[in-house]
Amino acid sequence: MTVIPTIRYHDADKALAWLTAVLGFTSPEVYRSDDGVVVHAQLSRGNGMVMLGSVGHGLDVVTGPASTYVVVDDLEVDALYEIAKAAGVEVIRELRSEDYGGRGYTIRDPEGHVWSVGSYDPVNTA
Repeated sequence: MTVIPTIRYHDADKALAWLTAVLGFTSPEVYRSDDGVVVHAQLSRGNGMVMLGSVGHGLDVVTGPASTYVVVDDLEVDALYEIAKAAGVEVIRELRSEDYGGRGYTIRDPEGHVWSVGSYDPVNTA
């Protein structure tokens, strides 16, 4: 099974810019309505993916803020943390080593969605 987070944004273009600048995602596929609104976008990073779209375009139900965990290696954790700090991103939990392994931090995007970034990989931890 593959699980791909899907998040709705009021300003999907701003979210695309934020996710690429702050978390290093690439957005190879962005689909827009005739009036230019992002209807669906697929962002990739490594072998992971997140999808997003604009509120009110294709989905009438909008839930509260999402929480997503991005797994990277230790060096990337440190580098992405520095990028987030330099960009003035709201840091919810400062970078730290975890008792259960890995390092990580947590930030909030401009629309309130929470992103945790860490090197602890529960899928590949023996």
